[in-house]
Amino acid sequence: MYSIINNKCPRCQEGDFFVSGKAYDFKNFSVMNHSCEKCDLSFEQEPGYYYGAMYVSYAINVALMVSVWVAYMVLFDDRFSIWWMVFASMILGIIMAPLTFRLARLTWINFFIRYRGESVIGMPEKVTGK
Repeated sequence: MYSIINNKCPRCQEGDFFVSGKAYDFKNFSVMNHSCEKCDLSFEQEPGYYYGAMYVSYAINVALMVSVWVAYMVLFDDRFSIWWMVFASMILGIIMAPLTFRLARLTWINFFIRYRGESVIGMPEKVTGK
């Protein structure tokens, strides 16, 4: 969880995953470092590696939409048409898109790369086995 929340390398949790630390830096929100500057882990494991992150992004967006639906039912109790809820869900999805993109990629790589601590800092990827 630490590396997902703090935009860090999943293996050493020290190097930055994305170039910009801000999700709403619209010029660089999707630009990733090629590898970790601390432990030399390649963030692009193979071509098409992050296609699976789309499933994580989908799950995050579904959670957002369900949250909007619950808030709509609790707060407004059918005082407005259902189209207001759809509109609010779309606006929230658009506003949260840069953050969702980053969370999905960080979550996806954390599924497959485990934290190894300080034993890998400064060691090349070939020496540590991954």
